[in-house]
Amino acid sequence: MENENSKVGKIIQVIGAVVDAEFPPGSTPEIYDALEVSYKSSDAEEEKKLVLETQQHLGDNRVRTVAMSSSEGLVRGTEVVNTGAPISVPVGEKVLGRIFNVTGDTVDNLGPCGNEETRPIHRQAPTLLEQDTEANILETGIKVIDLICPFIKGGKVGAFGGAGVGKTVVIMELINNIAKAHGGYSVFAGVGERSREGNDLYAEMSEAGVINQEDISQSKVALVYGQMNEPPGARMRVALSGLSMAEYFRDEMGQDVLLFVDNIFRFSQAGSEVSALLGRSPSAVGYQPTLSEEMGILQERITSTKKGSITSFQAVYVP
Repeated sequence: MENENSKVGKIIQVIGAVVDAEFPPGSTPEIYDALEVSYKSSDAEEEKKLVLETQQHLGDNRVRTVAMSSSEGLVRGTEVVNTGAPISVPVGEKVLGRIFNVTGDTVDNLGPCGNEETRPIHRQAPTLLEQDTEANILETGIKVIDLICPFIKGGKVGAFGGAGVGKTVVIMELINNIAKAHGGYSVFAGVGERSREGNDLYAEMSEAGVINQEDISQSKVALVYGQMNEPPGARMRVALSGLSMAEYFRDEMGQDVLLFVDNIFRFSQAGSEVSALLGRSPSAVGYQPTLSEEMGILQERITSTKKGSITSFQAVYVP
């Protein structure tokens, strides 16, 4: 019982998406540990669940965390529980055809995915010995892409463009073509984009048969969203949630997986917002001083191994 109590702390400060918590001596959460808060705001009938990610140790058993969803209604003194592990998301074939948020909860009103196996979103990149350096072309079925800029298995492709030029349309066509052509799995991570686009994408995938509404297990794609109306913590971590699902398909099922990230610019933008909230001094052009490290951690995990490959197509918004 004493061990359980040592995992329970209390909230001492709330500044928007940044929440400070205090724990008993000797039980401070580790960096990236997930904390859970259950609370009831004055205007809500149902109890809310909020996940926080530990970002800084402030001393005196206090930690600074970033919220993965809205902290509206949260008050000082509320109990917070240390899970003792990073945020984990469900993995495996049961995630196909479903829509998830950054913490791995389903948001498509079809109930829980029923998958017991999970993976933490923070993992080490494959070592050099595990990687496969052989260059193989991945056919997309779009002739102009296959001729002028063919995709390499395990490579990364960026689609640069301003607002409304068709980056998302190309992504939808690629998912449709590749799912039909080689029968492989795809993971789509919607990072800081419009909710309307996510809804349209789901509808078009259902129409094309990439998501099978009648038999969800026959679907070929998993969708993970952290939309632009969500706190920066969710937008910063949702790409890692999608990547963890893709890594399972590659490492445990030997699949050649496609990972779509729309939009990678929003990932760096969210990191900049979080960095400012945590009080770090910005570097040139206002970005966070840890931008290279954060981008590197994500990109190094997208690679080919001797078991399978993850090929990434990333839309890059040009402001």
